[in-house]
Amino acid sequence: MRGRSRRAGGLSSAAGPAPVAPVAVVTGGNRGIGLEVCRQLAARGHTVVLTARSSDAARSAAAGLPGAVVPFRLDVTRPEDAAALAGFLRDEFGRLDVLVNNAAIHYDTWQRAATADLDVVREAAETNVYGPWRLATALLPLLRAGAHPRIVNVSSEGGSLASMGGGTPAYSMTKAALNAVTRMLAAELRRDGILVNSICPGWVATDMGGPGGRPVADGAAGIVWAATLPDDGPTGGFFRDRRPVPW
Repeated sequence: MRGRSRRAGGLSSAAGPAPVAPVAVVTGGNRGIGLEVCRQLAARGHTVVLTARSSDAARSAAAGLPGAVVPFRLDVTRPEDAAALAGFLRDEFGRLDVLVNNAAIHYDTWQRAATADLDVVREAAETNVYGPWRLATALLPLLRAGAHPRIVNVSSEGGSLASMGGGTPAYSMTKAALNAVTRMLAAELRRDGILVNSICPGWVATDMGGPGGRPVADGAAGIVWAATLPDDGPTGGFFRDRRPVPW
């Protein structure tokens, strides 16, 4: 599958080449919010690279979605996996238009900051902070080649310093750190036309969020909004349902 549209015999139609579909990568795309983001982006005409830590999980999730959805095995904590994804995107498409950093672990409701297991915090940081940061830097040359490049970091109001209290120390701290990455990348990449934003999907009924939250489609909609912003859209912001969230 290549980024350039091809016709039978290599000839373009008289009407010109067909529009090239935007290419989006979604991490943790095999379930929950990530899966729904893949569904919504594919429905909007994106070619979606659905990633998961397991090849089987990625293939099974991609097979259940309509549209152009490509499975890819990716562990965001492994530099070699980020490099392999970059190589795949370069060979298949020559560019990347959207990176959705959705993969996250350790909603540690059982912990308190005063007694936290710092090994859990370190493990959370590998996925929730260094993973998105690593992918953004590894895929930056491909994003620069995209027509309307966007980076969306799926965050949480739990990472808002303005409202932060006790509990869930690994999750809250790493989401606050992810917001810092958003701010720095947005400032540095503005000149390249790459919009970078943090999105809080709200409390959503997923495996991590638990029952009682709002529908997954509602939480995913704000992420898709940020992934499809116009070129004059915001960058370096923190949003939920398209409205700013205090840092």
